[in-house]
Amino acid sequence: MAKNNFGSRLRFFSYVKCVVLLTLNTFVFSCNDGAELGNSIQEVVTDLEIPWSIDFLPDGRMVFTQRPGIVSVHSNGQITEIARVDVEHNGEGGLLGIAVDPDFNQNSYTYLYYTYQNGEIFNRIARFTFNDSLTDQTILIDSIPGASIHNGGRIRFGPDGLLYATTGDANNPDFSGDTFSLAGKILRLKNDGSVPDDNPFGNYIYAMGLRNPQGLSWRGDTLYASSHGPMRHDEIHRIERGMDYRWPQTCDETGLAMRCYTEFTLAPSGIQVVDDQLYVTGLRGNQLRRIDLLTGQEESLLTDLGRLRDVVLHNSMLYIATSNRDGRGVPGAGDDKIVRVDPADLK
Repeated sequence: MAKNNFGSRLRFFSYVKCVVLLTLNTFVFSCNDGAELGNSIQEVVTDLEIPWSIDFLPDGRMVFTQRPGIVSVHSNGQITEIARVDVEHNGEGGLLGIAVDPDFNQNSYTYLYYTYQNGEIFNRIARFTFNDSLTDQTILIDSIPGASIHNGGRIRFGPDGLLYATTGDANNPDFSGDTFSLAGKILRLKNDGSVPDDNPFGNYIYAMGLRNPQGLSWRGDTLYASSHGPMRHDEIHRIERGMDYRWPQTCDETGLAMRCYTEFTLAPSGIQVVDDQLYVTGLRGNQLRRIDLLTGQEESLLTDLGRLRDVVLHNSMLYIATSNRDGRGVPGAGDDKIVRVDPADLK
């Protein structure tokens, strides 16, 4: 285990008080920005290159991606590289999401979302068999529009046992509201790549009209998602099946977001529900955001770690990946890293 010493670094970021939003699907938010850290943070893995997504195997081992194309397993303080994927690591593209099949003990399946080049830039979702390495690639969805920016990339299994994926608009806002394009969407598929019978449009699309969604998490059967807005206007949504969230209109224009960040740029990525709290990683926001889903109270936490990319819950602990080496951050000692903290200690 690495020592719990992050070093000192200066980070410049200012926050303003939250506004009150009064639309049909919006909470009334109150905020406690700049909350004091009264917590014990443990470094789990250090000196990584842009870790993007984290998941856990049934035996407790942590698997994670690094955007240049590396898949690794962490166990008992040791890191083992299990795959190098040929990706188009260009801008925001590369090896992005990872998800472990809920029936892994029976099928050994692990899933990746990654960017590739074939004349043009695309993204795909592929299934692999994991023993000591990732083998037997089966492409489930191919030719998802991609670009150097706005590739989405989060994949997670829902409580219904189906795989959900976020896709960006590939820098073409017209794609988001087009049911014939897989860009700017939340997709939903079976683990063999087939379309669920109850998908709303008879294809992979579950929800649409999003700019660059990068976070998925559930509270019971309710799906939440995060999406990047243009120059603020970042969004947290309570996702409804078949809903069009109307990008390129911004969330202050549509009134459809559960939370519309008009007062500063958060650039939200991975999200995680813990009981009645929603934890949201902020990239440009340089923080972990905690939203009380019952009261709307909101806090800013972990503001000294820089850009945060993913957050997942395992054995009652939050695992959080930084993204300070992605070309937009200020790397500090040991960056990039994955850290662990008990959410009860975040005060």
